[in-house]
Amino acid sequence: MAPQRRGAPKAHEGSGATERRRPSSMKSVRAPREAWRKWPRAAVLGAGATLAALLLWGSLGGDDGVTEVLAHRSEVLPGRFIEVPCSEDYDSHRRFEGCSPTKCGRGVTDAVITRDEARRIRSIAEKGLSLGGSDGGLVVLLSRPCSPHALLCKHLLQASILDLHSGALSVGKHFVNLYRYFGDKIENIFSEEDFQLYRDVRQKVQLAIAQAFGISAASLYLTKPTFFSRINSTEARTAHDEYWHAHVDKVTYGSFDYTSLLYLSDYLDDFGGGRFVFMEEGANKTVEPRAGRVSFFTSGSENLHRVEKVHWGTRYAVTIAFSCNPDHGIADPAFR
Repeated sequence: MAPQRRGAPKAHEGSGATERRRPSSMKSVRAPREAWRKWPRAAVLGAGATLAALLLWGSLGGDDGVTEVLAHRSEVLPGRFIEVPCSEDYDSHRRFEGCSPTKCGRGVTDAVITRDEARRIRSIAEKGLSLGGSDGGLVVLLSRPCSPHALLCKHLLQASILDLHSGALSVGKHFVNLYRYFGDKIENIFSEEDFQLYRDVRQKVQLAIAQAFGISAASLYLTKPTFFSRINSTEARTAHDEYWHAHVDKVTYGSFDYTSLLYLSDYLDDFGGGRFVFMEEGANKTVEPRAGRVSFFTSGSENLHRVEKVHWGTRYAVTIAFSCNPDHGIADPAFR
């Protein structure tokens, strides 16, 4: 606390001291008034500085609890793999010899998909997702409610979703079937080259996962949901929109044994926030997205994870999931 100034001694009546001190007294009255006039300006400036610091923190993607970066955006990784003990999640599911996880872990590589391939894959996503425009025209004709129990709805509602396998396209809180709606006109949107590139990329990711975990690529089956996602900083409207909560893929989607993400945009160049975080007590590990980067991991609770909130810009990625159970397999999308 600042020291308080004692009041001036009281002048004796008739001494004239009161008259002589009046100018000093008036100054002491004006000084607090000047201080109060300056205080709001200082408060505004202080608040502005605080806001700027918060915006900078947000633009850099800062997030509490993040202690280690597994893959920096500036790195070009030929491959990085961390083995972790397997959880018991797989015990409640049918096991497949030579495929079901016995070696668990997480890996990151920039050597499987080129940045040019990522750019071309992103173009496919942008063409498809652009069909879900904001005017709602498709919703009236083909939409169905997005049930909280639907696989895609469980994953992301705030993000825009495109599933080339089923034709599911998110429009607001609904999904439409773009193949059913556009029919033969789909040829004006996608090309056979688009679908061939998608298949080639999927096969490369599948082979990389098989090699990392020491299993046969032939034992892995593409499973659903496998989809493109586009996330921006739009504010969540419902609890289902909150994509940033931690989750376990094997619990959310029982068919998942191995999960991968191919990033199609660059952290801090195209968006802020949006890093992928492996949750570990006191030692979270983050992956900073980079176009062409593949992050992959076993799908059990040994790899509890979440995505940070996107603070600005747009984050593109494609989730490619694999199962060891052939009954859960899905075919590659075919040009229709």
